[in-house]
Amino acid sequence: MKQVTKEHWNGYDTYVLHSPELEVTMIPRLGNNIISVRDLKLDRDIVRRPGEEELAFYLQKPYHFGLPILIPPGRIRKGQFEFDGVPYQFDRNTANDNHIHGLHRNQSWRCSDIEEDEEGCSVTTELLTESDPHWIEQFPIPLRLEMTYRLQGPVLSQTLRVTNLGDKAAPFGLGYHTWFMVDGEPERWRLELPVNGIYEQDAEQLPTGTITPLNDLEPLSTGLSLKGTNLDTLLRASEGPAEALLTRDDGYQIRYTADEQYFKYWVLYTKGECDQYLCIEPYTWLSDAPNLHDPVGTGGLIRLEPQQSINLKTQIHMIYP
Repeated sequence: MKQVTKEHWNGYDTYVLHSPELEVTMIPRLGNNIISVRDLKLDRDIVRRPGEEELAFYLQKPYHFGLPILIPPGRIRKGQFEFDGVPYQFDRNTANDNHIHGLHRNQSWRCSDIEEDEEGCSVTTELLTESDPHWIEQFPIPLRLEMTYRLQGPVLSQTLRVTNLGDKAAPFGLGYHTWFMVDGEPERWRLELPVNGIYEQDAEQLPTGTITPLNDLEPLSTGLSLKGTNLDTLLRASEGPAEALLTRDDGYQIRYTADEQYFKYWVLYTKGECDQYLCIEPYTWLSDAPNLHDPVGTGGLIRLEPQQSINLKTQIHMIYP
């Protein structure tokens, strides 16, 4: 079955993409988040799914479930920076009066296209940032965001097309805070990730500019056991494919790939000692990128010229033993 159906979660419309292997639920009216990826072959949740009773928590912190979109990702010191002469002031929403995880939260996206064919199905949604007064007062350059989620068999693809609708260059960054389930069995899972350094962070979890060796995380090159890990770690991607490989001891694998042209940073987060989930977070920009000495070169900030569009692609591929 390769089709899209319409359902509901807490009274909000959802679109469900179906394939023989996966069932993917997205909720356009609450931030366009994918709130569920269900593996039908193994009868398990692949990502952390919010329960109906968790609506209040979801509305407060939507980036704690599913595959939330971070625009931009990470922290910004005091939520403040200047780019091409334009001042930006984001909400200060951390204990240290900094900003975290961007302007995109629970905005309502418009469904613009649904496709079903012999190979799979897809849903495309759109958000014009100037339609959100609070967004535009923090980020005064209007953007068009178009997201296409496509499901083909065991592969879920995400393509975000970003267009600068303004008359000045825009500073852009994207990340995904993807909550992969490990089912209370971290000892069964290992992670391979091509990285070559850790970004040192200060007491406010902002980069200091120093890159340190991997040390205890060196096994990421061949497979790091998740047992006993306690991670909130910002990592520099190695040259080559941007690909995280999560493998269970029975050979079941989740391959998470991103466009290496843009995604040059990874965050690993376990929310305490790893138990139920591991967040694997590909970023296009480094935390606090606009305030770094070289925002574009070392910070990964994407300079989006007026009327310019870019496509940012990621993919989750289930591999069965």
